[in-house]
Amino acid sequence: MSDTASAATTAVQLGIPTLYFEDLSVGTTCVSAGRTVTEADIVAFAGLSGDYNQLHVDEQFAEKTVHGGRIAHGMLVLSILSGLSTRTSLMQGLGETIVGLVGLECRFKKATKIGDTLHVRLTVAELKPTSKGGRGIVVLHRDAVNQRDEVVLESVWSLMIRCRLAGAST
Repeated sequence: MSDTASAATTAVQLGIPTLYFEDLSVGTTCVSAGRTVTEADIVAFAGLSGDYNQLHVDEQFAEKTVHGGRIAHGMLVLSILSGLSTRTSLMQGLGETIVGLVGLECRFKKATKIGDTLHVRLTVAELKPTSKGGRGIVVLHRDAVNQRDEVVLESVWSLMIRCRLAGAST
């Protein structure tokens, strides 16, 4: 089963309605559940990505840096942010109507260390109709926030979403 199908099935099971472009409003915000970053996450991500930078895998080296210890890969934090986002009611409602990711910008603000717990604040920032009917672009601000309420990663995601009526654009 695809991730989109899984999210849509979960949304239906939870009674979350399918959301289309016309259903969205600028300013809508939701917050994800939390997730603690573990040493196992960092080791597994290093193996998966091939990124064995000393900041991530060498405690003795990392202790001597401004971070004072090992930190999570930025791409790991972005991946966790993406995964946590899919568990929000907004993203579950969009599961069946997402055509695809059309743009992503991110800015890493603070290091994430082993033991930090992250959650995501997701906000609908902009809605842009497309010239081709039947779909629109939703711009989402997704921030990864740690247990101290510090934003560690700011990101802007542009998703193409289906409209409720095939020929419609708003």
